Amino acid sequence: MGMKVKNIRMTRTRNSIMQAFFELVNEKDFEKITIQNVTERAQINRATFYAHFQDKYELLDEIIGDSAAVLIEKHTQENYTFNKEQIEQLVYAVFEYLHQVKDKCQRSYETIIPLLRSQMLDALTKHLEECLRDKYTKEERSFNVSLYARIIFEAGYLWGMEKTNLSQQNIAEKVTSLIFK
Repeated sequence: MGMKVKNIRMTRTRNSIMQAFFELVNEKDFEKITIQNVTERAQINRATFYAHFQDKYELLDEIIGDSAAVLIEKHTQENYTFNKEQIEQLVYAVFEYLHQVKDKCQRSYETIIPLLRSQMLDALTKHLEECLRDKYTKEERSFNVSLYARIIFEAGYLWGMEKTNLSQQNIAEKVTSLIFK
């Protein structure tokens, strides 16, 4: 079998798995979706699923689209300057990330967000570590990075869960004023 035919078949199978999962996540809660549900809907066997994805969490990451790290790179343009503009861009990256999740997984949004929280916090932490590499002692830097990452994520989370009427811009400004007080 030619490589082109094999790639087309793998792409079709992968798309079939993602489509099945996408349908399921809009019909029932994420936590209740099993690999068996996905394989039955996609009309494939379990081994085929695991040839493409490690688990439903990896599949979810694929469906959501841009990963947290990719969105941070996009918004900050890989600039590691620690200033108000960069912090605002990190907040906007969180907004976009949460919007993608909500857009693609409306029914399960509230249960999925806590699962993806660590992915965004890890990406924020890595970026902030680089920004603050030459500032503070190691202990101070570690504490500050962890604190700043959580402030940024939680501000986005409040917006994403519609627990505030503040605009994105207003939230970004408030976050920067907290960090640069």
